[in-house]
Amino acid sequence: QVQLVESGGGLVQPGGSLRLSCAASRFTFSSNPMSWYRQAPGKERELVAFITSSGGNTNYADSVKGRFTISRDNAKNTVYLQMNSLKAEDTAVYYCHAPRIRSWGQGTQVTVSS
Repeated sequence: QVQLVESGGGLVQPGGSLRLSCAASRFTFSSNPMSWYRQAPGKERELVAFITSSGGNTNYADSVKGRFTISRDNAKNTVYLQMNSLKAEDTAVYYCHAPRIRSWGQGTQVTVSS
């Protein structure tokens, strides 16, 4: 059974940084593109960032471009989301997603507040 386990969420002040991690297991991680989504209260889940299987190409939502960076370490079966210059509107539950195999993690809460 595929597993995606997120970690690294928490409470941070505006302007701060967090690094999310998603540890993957029970599938061929290095062959799969990965993405991060988020869902704020009362809103639909939205795509935040995407990375190809090799890590050679990435895409970002306009709202996070220049502030967030997605990366991966295929040797560790882990995908990361470095989030800088955080804003209150970044508050959401962040989910790791493996689109090719349609699998989701359980989510990790990120709260940006003073």
